Amino acid sequence: MIIYILRRLLLALVTLLILTFVSFSISYYTPNAPLAGAHLFDAYAFYMESLLQGEFGTSVINGQIIGEQLKIVFPATLELCIFAFVIALGLGIPLGILAAMSKQKWPDYIITSFSLFGFSIPIFWLALLLMLFFSLTLGWLPVSGRYDLLYQIKPITGVALIDAWLSDSHYREEIIISVLKHLILPVLTLALAPTTEVIRLTRQSVTQIIGQNYIKAAATRGLSRFTIIHRHVLHNALPMIIPKLSLQFSTMLALAMITESVFNWPGLGRWLIQAIRQQDFAVISAGIIVMGSLSIVVNLIADIFSAMTNPFKNKEWYAFR
Repeated sequence: MIIYILRRLLLALVTLLILTFVSFSISYYTPNAPLAGAHLFDAYAFYMESLLQGEFGTSVINGQIIGEQLKIVFPATLELCIFAFVIALGLGIPLGILAAMSKQKWPDYIITSFSLFGFSIPIFWLALLLMLFFSLTLGWLPVSGRYDLLYQIKPITGVALIDAWLSDSHYREEIIISVLKHLILPVLTLALAPTTEVIRLTRQSVTQIIGQNYIKAAATRGLSRFTIIHRHVLHNALPMIIPKLSLQFSTMLALAMITESVFNWPGLGRWLIQAIRQQDFAVISAGIIVMGSLSIVVNLIADIFSAMTNPFKNKEWYAFR
């Protein structure tokens, strides 16, 4: 177990090192780059020293410190992704279990068809469709932003919902409702693709589990279907799904760039797209290192958690000795 975790930590460090090479090359080899013109090794040493201190330089477009901008845009993207990921798990796992338990029956056909249809929809088209129907036609939900500009939220954590909850304003409840309304459309848009993938992964894993002899033996003992699913199926299926779910979170970060652009969400993805349009290479370099590091950390946590819950992972090291 310890050896497996150490291997994953070493792999994560190597991946981070490669990521710094990619990020550094943007700050060194591109036209008008911040470090262009300096000696290669001196520039890389200066870049790594600044990176370890949490300094990403300044934007050449507006002259603002990139670290201060990240404190604003990073929590906004994290808030969006976490809510979307929770919805994907909350809907995808039960629907995947239902599809597997009713294989080759009408619930399975409906859920599978929904999964394929949802996975095929372009995310920018879905965002515009939801905006057109719920915002412009019905007028139920706001079009863009994180909350109504009439309210003022003191930034404490950077997460709008938490800051609204911690607010001492007399309009605290109205601010929370405004934040929730602004979250609905971008979260639903971002959650659709990972939800369909969670359904597919859960259905595949549960289908494999329910064919095992110990599941059949549990059914012959008179256990209810709910007890079998809760005690036996989920306990053995989830460790197979968790490592693959971390990849969905990484995919969600890429989809968040499109979602934030459509809904004018002031997050990391929209900030990075604007930097690409303006050729602000210092911002692009910082955005790549932050998004890449987040993906690596999420995958590392998923691997460690999977190893703790799946005993077969502990034997993986010895299989290659």
